[in-house]
Amino acid sequence: MKTEKRDDRTLVRIENLSKSYTRGGQEIPVLNDISLVVKRGEFLALMGPSGSGKTTLLNLIAGIDTPDRGALTIDGLDIADMSESELSSWRAETVGFVFQFYNLIPVLTAFENVQLPLLLTSLTRRERREHALAALEAVGLSDRTDHYPSELSGGQQQRVAIARALVTDPLIVVADEPTGDLDKKSAQDVLNLLSKLNETFEKTIIMVTHDPRAAGIAKRILHLDKGVLADALNHDI
Repeated sequence: MKTEKRDDRTLVRIENLSKSYTRGGQEIPVLNDISLVVKRGEFLALMGPSGSGKTTLLNLIAGIDTPDRGALTIDGLDIADMSESELSSWRAETVGFVFQFYNLIPVLTAFENVQLPLLLTSLTRRERREHALAALEAVGLSDRTDHYPSELSGGQQQRVAIARALVTDPLIVVADEPTGDLDKKSAQDVLNLLSKLNETFEKTIIMVTHDPRAAGIAKRILHLDKGVLADALNHDI
């Protein structure tokens, strides 16, 4: 595992990154020579047509997948050079995940779902409880701690998922189509929450979305087309 000299403002640095997959004996390129810098506290939206590589890029940044070529450093640490076991530990400490379909465990309450990532830490039972309750309060669900996912609306389930992503105080929150399974009002509520987390708590958020309205809350929008960064639209950063 390698480290580089840290730039206090740079959190993610990607240089000449490429990724391909093999299907049916054929190599299919997904990302081609991507270079990108994400600053601390930034809210970045990745857009592009289906198959453009945006989810693959998100998974690489989150340490779910590894690149074929190129450098990928997070907070000065070269995660492209990590073993699978090192990546697993790094993800647990560094990345909060928000998915389109929530990925909540149906037999656990909202509180238990949020507390789950903390079971792998050295926190005491009391500390885990305090952290989980604080995360649920941050997403406005203090009154739903004992409810099961089936007793919550889609928007509430996604807020539980966001609380679970926040409970370990990660450096980066990655969100893959976080509003894709929600009605218009619930989607707006989730977007407002993500914006608050970025503005008030200065969380660095990288979000994949196909919805221009969702992307509009980000401070920067990058477009991927056939595995290449096509252009960048910058809001105020």
